[in-house]
Amino acid sequence: MNYIWEVVGRQPTGQQPSGADTVQKLCDRVASSTLLEDRRDAVRALKSLSKKYRMEVGTMAMDHLVRILQSDRTDTEILGYALDTLYNIVCSDEEEEPADDSEEESQQKQEDDLGAQFSEKFIGEPDNITLLLTLLEEFDFHVRWPGVKLLTALLKSQCAPVQSIVLVSPMGVSRLMDLLADSREVIRNDGLLLLQQLTKGNTAIQKIVAFENAFERLLEIIKEEGSSDGGIVVEDCLLLLLNLLKNNSSNQNFFKEGSYIQKMKPWFEVGDDNSGWSAQKATNLHLMLQLVRVMVSPVNAPGATASCQKAMFQCGLLQQLCTILMATGVPADILTETINTVSEVIRGSEVNQDYFASVNAPSNPPRPAIVVLLMSMVNERQPFVLRCAVLYCFQCFLYKNHKGQGEIVATLLPSTIDASSISAGQLLCGGLFSADSLSNWCAAVALAHALQDNLTQKEQLLRVQLATSLGKPPVSLLQQCTNILSQGDKLERRGSRVQTKVGLLMLLCTWITNCPIAVMHFLHNQDNVPFLTAQISENQGEDERLVQGLCALLLGICIYYNDNSLENYTKEKLKQLIEKRIGKENFVEKLGFITKHELYSRAAQKPQPIFSTPEHMLFDHEFTKLIKELEGMITKAVLKSSEEEKKEEEVKKTLEQHDSIITQYNALIREQDGQIQELKEQVSTLSSQREMLQNTVTQQLSQIQQHKDQYNILKLKLGKDAPVNGLQTEEQSQLREQLEDLQRQHQRLQTQLTERDALITGLKEAEVTPSTDRSSSDVTELQRELEDLRAQLQSQSAEITELQRENQELLRASHATGSEVGVCEELESRLSAQTAEAQKLKEEVQALLQRKEVMEKELSSASSSAAIMETEKSQLQHELQESKKEQDDLLMLLADQDQKILSLRHRLKALGETIEDEDDLDARDQFDDDDDDEEECDE
Repeated sequence: MNYIWEVVGRQPTGQQPSGADTVQKLCDRVASSTLLEDRRDAVRALKSLSKKYRMEVGTMAMDHLVRILQSDRTDTEILGYALDTLYNIVCSDEEEEPADDSEEESQQKQEDDLGAQFSEKFIGEPDNITLLLTLLEEFDFHVRWPGVKLLTALLKSQCAPVQSIVLVSPMGVSRLMDLLADSREVIRNDGLLLLQQLTKGNTAIQKIVAFENAFERLLEIIKEEGSSDGGIVVEDCLLLLLNLLKNNSSNQNFFKEGSYIQKMKPWFEVGDDNSGWSAQKATNLHLMLQLVRVMVSPVNAPGATASCQKAMFQCGLLQQLCTILMATGVPADILTETINTVSEVIRGSEVNQDYFASVNAPSNPPRPAIVVLLMSMVNERQPFVLRCAVLYCFQCFLYKNHKGQGEIVATLLPSTIDASSISAGQLLCGGLFSADSLSNWCAAVALAHALQDNLTQKEQLLRVQLATSLGKPPVSLLQQCTNILSQGDKLERRGSRVQTKVGLLMLLCTWITNCPIAVMHFLHNQDNVPFLTAQISENQGEDERLVQGLCALLLGICIYYNDNSLENYTKEKLKQLIEKRIGKENFVEKLGFITKHELYSRAAQKPQPIFSTPEHMLFDHEFTKLIKELEGMITKAVLKSSEEEKKEEEVKKTLEQHDSIITQYNALIREQDGQIQELKEQVSTLSSQREMLQNTVTQQLSQIQQHKDQYNILKLKLGKDAPVNGLQTEEQSQLREQLEDLQRQHQRLQTQLTERDALITGLKEAEVTPSTDRSSSDVTELQRELEDLRAQLQSQSAEITELQRENQELLRASHATGSEVGVCEELESRLSAQTAEAQKLKEEVQALLQRKEVMEKELSSASSSAAIMETEKSQLQHELQESKKEQDDLLMLLADQDQKILSLRHRLKALGETIEDEDDLDARDQFDDDDDDEEECDE
């Protein structure tokens, strides 16, 4: 303490300053000192006094310490002292232990109250928490570690206010999550404790922490620390995981979707040697099992639970849990929790239930795991919590499992009993009629679950026969249960009092509910109804009132589900019996006592049977739901008169008729729905086809528009820029010359045609005055020459037709660009060849004319007979008619050619070329012909 006196100054000899005076002087020094070293020394002195003089330091120095945190951010040492001092103020000192226990409790309460007051004062200014979160970003160990401890202490003392401030602070949770990544284990481990306090009961913060990759980081830490063999750090991680997942469906879904369930499997890999488990390992594995149960808890949404159960089976987690279940040397508490975990993993999951039914215990011979567990349940030497866990496992195995229910009931039927092995049914019957009341209750409840919502198995169980003693005939299981109930004196001797009665009554109520055949079998025993009415009408103690209520429930079920097959126990007669022996009001009052019982309310909360003592083990969760369903219906059925029942029956019949009509309409509606669905599919198909056609039309319209645009552009280019993109001027000149050549050829062909006509006329005249000197050979030769001439004319006609086609192509080519020039050149060469052929034909015609003159001379001197000439005349006349037809065809072709030539002239005019008139061309052609004739004459 010497440095404290150096800071505050020494007092005169003989005067000892009080703690408050010292703290006040130190606070003044902190507030007034300008040197950082002086303030640091004063804060260090306050830290040393903060535990002994907690009240004084907290009252006088808190504001000064907060200002130090705000102003001296650059000095990590003074920050560390200030944070440690604040931690000592708000956190109770647990090291000092007063000698007396009462003084210790009183002192501890005062310390807690004082810490709560200082914590409330500190967080009264929300900026203080924000400042503290900012200081946690400092990496220096002497700042970050005391900051983590201080925030943890504040959360322990004032959790909800601090959570609210952290939640609204920017990046507040993210800064705290960074603590898990700190390489210093002390800070990381205290960060885990901090996050545990921060996530308690706050769903919003739990979601933020989960989405800050907390699951990945925590699972990595657990793996690094050795999983279940790890230390206290693994326990802290598991506690934090439980905080994040329990009652938080969003985080559970995120955990499942992130495939973190698969990473839990290595936790449960237990070796063959399970002796010597440490307390920490047992704690870790217990928390791991609780974590699995959180994911498949019955209180979760059914869809989420089913998906988690499926994932646990697929990754092998369920198989690993069953291995622990059947292993030896496992501590009792771990085995109990494992059984509870397996129960919830298989509950309502058909695949998991089938797998569990196939699990065998490693015994000789191997026995099903269900049989081994039931042996523990009916063994009164086993721990109570273990027996409760086995019952819960059996209930979960049968939950919504009709196949499993059938297998259990089948082990009781005479045709399937195997005397060489122990079956589940034998164990249940043994427990049902044993001397242990707890075994009676557990076996009755287990057997009731084998019948739950399964009419088939209720009827099958009526076939079960029991051999009570030698020399007596066997009795049915239903009869044996009622016999035990009615023999109250024997129950007292066997020590089975209320618990056994309640168990048997629950079994009977479940058995005959919604099963008229079972009701008939129950009423067939003449002793059952008198026993029930006697039990209900008696005035007994508090414990027996519950039995009276269950008897009233059983009798009410016999009325409600009675099919009136027994004349002595029809619905009406049973109600009259109640009215005479018990009274309707008294009956309803006894029936209502069940739901008012305290243990009924506890059992209705959760499916798992959790009881503090065996005496509290009276109600089953599923049975409480059955009571809730039946109580109102039974009350109405008992209080109704016969007239009301008749009216209800009439109404029921009417409703049944209406139901049949509705069923017919439903079938019609389903049929129409099917038709509508088909029509919708057709409409959908047609709509898709229509869209495809619309797309095709759109594409075609687009292409047409593109062609139109290209045509317009080409038209503009031909009109405005002909020398560049259209026909060149030289090409137009060549085209005009070709047109003139075609016209000249046309004139020549016409001239040749005229000459041929003259030749034919001459031949006719020669035929009129035939010469006898002409020989037959000459006539034959003349006919051949005429045929040759006709063939040449036909060839010429074909060439003219080809020329017309080429003219049309030339007309179309006048709109094109680029390759049109080559086409025109080719046409020009063809026209030149045609001109040469025409010239050759002209020469041949001249030669024929000359031969004609010769032949005329020869014909005049010929002296053939008239008969031959007449024959030749008829032949020539026939040929003349054909020539006329050919001439007409040629004239038509020539007319078409004239029309084509005229259209070419108009086209050339449209292209801007000067074209001479037709008269000028005719004159020029005539002039050219005259020149040709003169040249021929000169020759």
